[in-house]
Amino acid sequence: MTSQIAFQGELGAYSHQACYQARPDMEALPCRTFEDAIERVRRGQAQLAMLPVENSTYGRVADIHSLMPQSGLHIIEEIFLRIQINLLAVPGSTLKQIKKAMSHTVLLGQCRSFLTRNGIHRITGPDTAGSARQISEFADPTIGALASELAAEIYGLNVLAKNIEDHGNNTTRFLVMAREPNTARRGNNHMITTFVFKVRNIPAALYKAMGGFATNGVNMTKLESYMVGGTFSATQFYADIEGHPEDPAVHRALEELKYFTTTLKILGVYPAHDMRK
Repeated sequence: MTSQIAFQGELGAYSHQACYQARPDMEALPCRTFEDAIERVRRGQAQLAMLPVENSTYGRVADIHSLMPQSGLHIIEEIFLRIQINLLAVPGSTLKQIKKAMSHTVLLGQCRSFLTRNGIHRITGPDTAGSARQISEFADPTIGALASELAAEIYGLNVLAKNIEDHGNNTTRFLVMAREPNTARRGNNHMITTFVFKVRNIPAALYKAMGGFATNGVNMTKLESYMVGGTFSATQFYADIEGHPEDPAVHRALEELKYFTTTLKILGVYPAHDMRK
């Protein structure tokens, strides 16, 4: 039986491309929602889940930070994917023929200069891969889709223009999730430890909690807060640090953090991706 990696979206989505990049030997399993992708792994119907967590242009992906701590899964890898946007159309169509382009509203906004320059009207579609599928079904040579080259291959479309995004550094970070943690590895560069925590209700608790990382020389690359439980008073923090919990400095920093927190949960320990350089 072929191993499967679950993702949210349709075949040809950028999450599908991330699956192919990270695990080309596994079958990509499209799911309707992030929750569905997580549940497939929890039930053993898929071995891994590919979840986007943040984009260099638009920030963090909604809901993911609150879903991960409750998922029961563990982060085992991170993937950075350059989002290269292409104009796709049915075979035989030319760039001059295209009057409208369909895609997710985020991608439409990222290609504003190209679309304006070519007099192409924007149409909001369900998502990138879904738009490519619909364009294939429409078979209208005047309507294109903004999506990946993988979507072009899957839905039999031609690429009329490549890399049409306004900013050439648009990148999405994905996390690979599994049922079991893998803390035995050591990356070629360094390791990343991701965790969530809630601080105790004492003055300057967050400031004091962060002090342990500074005094021990541990680099914190991300710290975000978000509300939990539908209340303004309950705040959970999500953090990434460089290092492994078994490193003496990281161990000391986490021990100090525990003193100022009511909960602390490590979500994953994994090698830093090369693109972090």
